[in-house]
Amino acid sequence: MPATSETLTAERILEATEEVLRRHGPAKATVVDVARALGVSHGSVYRHFRTKAALREAVTKRWLDRTTLVLAGIAADAERDPEARVREWLAALFAAKRRKAGGDPELFATYSVLAGETGEVVSAHVAELAGQLTEIVRAGAEAGTFAVADPETAARALFHATGRFHDPGYAKEWERPGAEGEFEAVVDLLVRGLRR
Repeated sequence: MPATSETLTAERILEATEEVLRRHGPAKATVVDVARALGVSHGSVYRHFRTKAALREAVTKRWLDRTTLVLAGIAADAERDPEARVREWLAALFAAKRRKAGGDPELFATYSVLAGETGEVVSAHVAELAGQLTEIVRAGAEAGTFAVADPETAARALFHATGRFHDPGYAKEWERPGAEGEFEAVVDLLVRGLRR
């Protein structure tokens, strides 16, 4: 469906780019393919994204932001018990990553390649996730639920200790029988370590 009847926006370009990546993979997908899918010239795409790399960074960020937004609501829910929030946040992160890997394996593989190319985008994503987890741990420390002197260090330790359940390098293990139980055992151990 050509974009000539509609205003070409960055969001429409990113949607089309995702579909082109799904169809062709990161090695073969081009800006010309994206433009063709939108029914516009490649110059129209370049007016929104100056380079192919900028387009790939933006589509990777958009993909990562989907997870960040889900988790932000849990992190911001100050009415809930911090321990329950830590558990829910980690479980939601694991579930989101599993959905991405299992629900659309081709696109997940594509984004794994793109994430390797866009290190700054991934670093910013990890920093944002660590910041959300820090917010929850800090609330637990202030409430006296958690015995941590440095919430940021404790949150980063939680994040890294659960890496096997959200780092894309472990995706093949996520659907293995027993993975959910292993996740719960690790989270139980970590949360007990946070308590007073």
